[in-house]
Amino acid sequence: MDTNREWKTISSEYLIKRPWLTARRDEVQFPDGRINHEYYVLEYPDWVNVIAITKDGQYVMEKQYRHALGVTCYELPCGVMEAGEKPLEAAQRELLEETGYTGGEWHELMSISANPSTMTNLTHCFLAVGVEKTSEQHLDDTEDLSVHLLSRDEVYNLVAENKLKQALMIAPLLKHFSGIGLDKK
Repeated sequence: MDTNREWKTISSEYLIKRPWLTARRDEVQFPDGRINHEYYVLEYPDWVNVIAITKDGQYVMEKQYRHALGVTCYELPCGVMEAGEKPLEAAQRELLEETGYTGGEWHELMSISANPSTMTNLTHCFLAVGVEKTSEQHLDDTEDLSVHLLSRDEVYNLVAENKLKQALMIAPLLKHFSGIGLDKK
């Protein structure tokens, strides 16, 4: 079996282009020649999230309402990368804007996709150890969140008890808690 299974795009049509939702319909040809006339793709900019740990070992978490699921839940500081921004710059900016925390030693944990089948972006996940509060929050008009400092055990229990809902945040937390590939972190 050929290892390159890339599809050929025959045509693309944008169905909606808004700041927070861009969807297109592609007509694609599979390697064996079959045609799929309706393959839908969601285009998003890359995202970032941060496991931020204070100098005294507290995890900087956020709590906010998520309308699609109708739940208020804990999350990592996170956000959308701006055009031209590098992932680390975006992660540091989002941490500052959403929580007022800065500094520390930063490590990239992983870059992951919410759904590589239908979404074009990646989420770049970082670990920041030794952060400290240096500012107030600077939230966007569409943001409404509170900042909470939790112990390692409290955050671990949020994951273990299925109380975090965002898979793109659970994955880096599991990597962090397992220590896989984190020899120096």
